[in-house]
Amino acid sequence: MKLPHCRSDVRYALACPDVPSRSQRSLELVTSRQAKAYRTQFVFCAILLLFALKTECFAQLPFYTDDADTTPKGKFHLEIYNEHDLLQRSAYPTKRQNTLVFTLDYGITDKLEFGVNGPLLSLINSQTVSPRDVSGIGDTQFGLKYNFLAEREGSKRPALALVFYVEAPTGNSQKQLGSGLVDYWLYGIMQKSLAKKTKGRLNGGVLFSGNSSTGLIGIRTSRGQVYTGNGSVVRDFGDRLKLGFEVFGAVTGSFALDRGQLTTQAGGDYQLTNKLTISFGILGGRFSASPRVGAHLGFAYDF
Repeated sequence: MKLPHCRSDVRYALACPDVPSRSQRSLELVTSRQAKAYRTQFVFCAILLLFALKTECFAQLPFYTDDADTTPKGKFHLEIYNEHDLLQRSAYPTKRQNTLVFTLDYGITDKLEFGVNGPLLSLINSQTVSPRDVSGIGDTQFGLKYNFLAEREGSKRPALALVFYVEAPTGNSQKQLGSGLVDYWLYGIMQKSLAKKTKGRLNGGVLFSGNSSTGLIGIRTSRGQVYTGNGSVVRDFGDRLKLGFEVFGAVTGSFALDRGQLTTQAGGDYQLTNKLTISFGILGGRFSASPRVGAHLGFAYDF
């Protein structure tokens, strides 16, 4: 899921005004492969969406701010979402990034869950370089979440949880789809009902080694720690609709803001039926590690 800090391993070839016919055919082939990859992602999501109609669903998407809740013992929780982002100019010649993420959680006990997630990445480059786009799997995360304090009605104490993730370098670092590093990330979660239909959540943690990037989004560093923080407020509007807002970011151990990440997102989810919930969001960011603007669409279900 992480990307190397430099691009020296990626060979970019500048295109000329009078491109030979063979190069034109190569560009058409790349474009065709890109379209085929998007069609494959769409068909796969459509199949899973139809399956989700048969399963009861409770989604926490689209927000990156984690909640303190865990999957019930012996149950599975599946989340799938797609995010398409317009990157910062500093990422040129890569202009856009598409991230399709799959997450599966399993309840070991009612307070402890195991999770695994991995992305399918597509990096879309400028027309002046070849290859035009690069696609493949990113790095894979394995984690444990433990809820050691539940919120109780009438109590001032919030719900508290702790999460530890290890990320394996399964993505190709030379294609900028992975970091080539093993990452270790620990963060805490605080969750509190602010009103009858409103909940606030805060996350804070440290990435002890590696980096926090997915594709070209996130901090790309191979040395030192990365400090992360998230906060969200979500409100129920009736029985089906939830809307909210969040801010999430990260900074290196040297607190170099020009290399940091600061992103905001507004979105929510809508329960179409008792078995299916759709999530949606619009996000935008500042600094080199954040997207300029992006859109999110996903769903989740339990079984």
